[in-house]
Amino acid sequence: MCWSLSVIIGSGQKMKTLTFLLLSALIALCVCTGASDSDTKSVSAGDTPSDEGVFVKRDLAATVARQKRAGAADISQVQLESLREVCEANLQCEDMMDTAGIIAAYTAFYGPVPY
Repeated sequence: MCWSLSVIIGSGQKMKTLTFLLLSALIALCVCTGASDSDTKSVSAGDTPSDEGVFVKRDLAATVARQKRAGAADISQVQLESLREVCEANLQCEDMMDTAGIIAAYTAFYGPVPY
Protein backbone atom coordinates (compact mmCIF):
# COMPACT_ATOMS: atom_id res chain seq x y z
CA MET A 1 0.00 0.00 0.00
CA CYS A 2 2.79 2.47 0.89
CA TRP A 3 4.68 1.65 -2.30
CA SER A 4 1.66 2.32 -4.47
CA LEU A 5 0.96 5.55 -2.58
CA SER A 6 4.56 6.77 -3.09
CA VAL A 7 4.32 6.10 -6.83
CA ILE A 8 1.13 8.17 -7.01
CA ILE A 9 2.51 11.07 -4.93
CA GLY A 10 5.71 11.55 -6.95
CA SER A 11 9.33 12.31 -6.03
CA GLY A 12 8.84 16.06 -5.29
CA GLN A 13 6.21 15.29 -2.71
CA LYS A 14 8.46 12.58 -1.19
CA MET A 15 11.20 15.13 -0.49
CA LYS A 16 8.77 17.52 1.16
CA THR A 17 7.35 14.72 3.27
CA LEU A 18 10.80 13.49 4.24
CA THR A 19 11.90 17.00 5.19
CA PHE A 20 8.76 17.51 7.23
CA LEU A 21 9.26 14.21 9.05
CA LEU A 22 12.92 14.97 9.83
CA LEU A 23 12.08 18.41 11.21
CA SER A 24 9.23 16.96 13.25
CA ALA A 25 11.57 14.32 14.69
CA LEU A 26 14.14 16.99 15.57
CA ILE A 27 11.53 19.11 17.34
CA ALA A 28 10.22 16.07 19.21
CA LEU A 29 13.77 15.17 20.28
CA CYS A 30 14.38 18.69 21.61
CA VAL A 31 11.08 18.69 23.51
CA CYS A 32 11.72 15.25 24.98
CA THR A 33 15.23 16.07 26.17
CA GLY A 34 13.98 19.24 27.80
CA ALA A 35 16.24 21.66 25.93
CA SER A 36 14.85 25.09 26.60
CA ASP A 37 16.11 28.59 27.32
CA SER A 38 15.86 28.06 31.07
CA ASP A 39 18.12 25.00 30.90
CA THR A 40 20.94 26.76 29.14
CA LYS A 41 23.88 28.06 31.15
CA SER A 42 22.79 31.20 32.90
CA VAL A 43 25.08 33.93 34.11
CA SER A 44 24.75 34.82 37.75
CA ALA A 45 24.66 38.39 38.97
CA GLY A 46 28.22 38.10 40.26
CA ASP A 47 29.53 37.09 36.83
CA THR A 48 28.04 39.98 34.89
CA PRO A 49 30.24 43.01 34.33
CA SER A 50 29.43 45.86 36.63
CA ASP A 51 27.96 49.04 35.21
CA GLU A 52 29.71 51.07 37.88
CA GLY A 53 32.16 53.46 36.30
CA VAL A 54 30.52 53.26 32.89
CA PHE A 55 27.88 55.84 33.68
CA VAL A 56 28.79 58.87 35.75
CA LYS A 57 26.30 61.24 37.28
CA ARG A 58 26.12 64.62 35.61
CA ASP A 59 27.38 66.66 38.58
CA LEU A 60 30.36 64.34 38.98
CA ALA A 61 31.11 64.41 35.25
CA ALA A 62 31.32 68.19 35.33
CA THR A 63 34.23 68.02 37.77
CA VAL A 64 36.22 65.37 35.90
CA ALA A 65 39.02 66.93 33.86
CA ARG A 66 39.79 65.43 30.48
CA GLN A 67 43.34 64.93 29.40
CA LYS A 68 44.50 67.28 26.67
CA ARG A 69 45.79 65.85 23.43
CA ALA A 70 49.54 65.82 23.18
CA GLY A 71 50.89 68.69 21.13
CA ALA A 72 47.59 70.24 20.14
CA ALA A 73 46.76 71.97 23.43
CA ASP A 74 48.46 75.28 22.69
CA ILE A 75 47.64 75.64 18.97
CA SER A 76 44.83 78.03 18.06
CA GLN A 77 42.24 77.51 15.34
CA VAL A 78 44.00 80.03 13.08
CA GLN A 79 47.28 78.14 13.42
CA LEU A 80 45.55 74.83 12.70
CA GLU A 81 43.98 76.34 9.59
CA SER A 82 47.41 77.51 8.48
CA LEU A 83 48.80 73.98 8.91
CA ARG A 84 45.80 72.60 7.05
CA GLU A 85 46.42 74.91 4.07
CA VAL A 86 50.08 73.83 3.88
CA CYS A 87 49.12 70.17 4.09
CA GLU A 88 46.40 70.48 1.43
CA ALA A 89 49.06 71.33 -1.16
CA ASN A 90 50.44 67.77 -0.87
CA LEU A 91 47.91 65.07 -1.84
CA GLN A 92 49.49 62.41 0.40
CA CYS A 93 49.57 64.78 3.36
CA GLU A 94 45.93 65.67 2.73
CA ASP A 95 44.94 61.99 2.71
CA MET A 96 46.84 61.37 5.95
CA MET A 97 45.26 64.49 7.45
CA ASP A 98 41.82 62.97 6.87
CA THR A 99 42.73 59.74 8.65
CA ALA A 100 45.38 60.56 11.26
CA GLY A 101 44.73 64.24 11.94
CA ILE A 102 46.37 67.50 10.93
CA ILE A 103 49.16 67.46 13.53
CA ALA A 104 50.29 63.92 12.67
CA ALA A 105 50.12 64.56 8.92
CA TYR A 106 51.99 67.87 9.09
CA THR A 107 54.67 66.37 11.35
CA ALA A 108 55.12 63.36 9.05
CA PHE A 109 55.60 65.42 5.90
CA TYR A 110 57.06 68.75 7.07
CA GLY A 111 58.62 68.06 10.47
CA PRO A 112 57.65 69.52 13.84
CA VAL A 113 54.93 72.14 14.05
CA PRO A 114 56.59 75.59 14.07
CA TYR A 115 54.21 77.11 16.62
